[in-house]
Amino acid sequence: MAEYSNNALQTVNPGETVIFTESPVPCRRGLVRHRDDTGNFLLVGYVPRQFGCRCNRQNEANYLIDFGANIAIPTGGTVDAISLAITMDGATLPASTMIVTPAAVEEFFNVSRAINAAVFGGCCESLAVRNTSDQPILVQNANIIISRPDLAVSR
Repeated sequence: MAEYSNNALQTVNPGETVIFTESPVPCRRGLVRHRDDTGNFLLVGYVPRQFGCRCNRQNEANYLIDFGANIAIPTGGTVDAISLAITMDGATLPASTMIVTPAAVEEFFNVSRAINAAVFGGCCESLAVRNTSDQPILVQNANIIISRPDLAVSR
């Protein structure tokens, strides 16, 4: 499991990604790669070698992505619906879109979404959270947790 966050207030322009400045729980297995002060992650499609019958062999790495943040319209913005969405390799995942319609500027709403994302074995895919609104938005207390439930260690 890996966790990345940014508690500071940031303005995210349309089409740009939410920036994560801190790595409270970085991935130490090399499956999630991230450089602080950026919004991009690289997910590695590591699939453990399966012994026995190849008919049950899994050919993809399954990640659980859990994102949450507070968002608002900045002063001077238009009161209208605003949204964020999770993207994989630059493509917006429609089911991950988080939409709110504040009644006034600087009125914060909490948005969150958890999705499953598959990465083909042996490949890598980029991950980000993008402003899909047509205007800048304020983002605060952004937090993303990326985990691989299939690789969980139980004792």
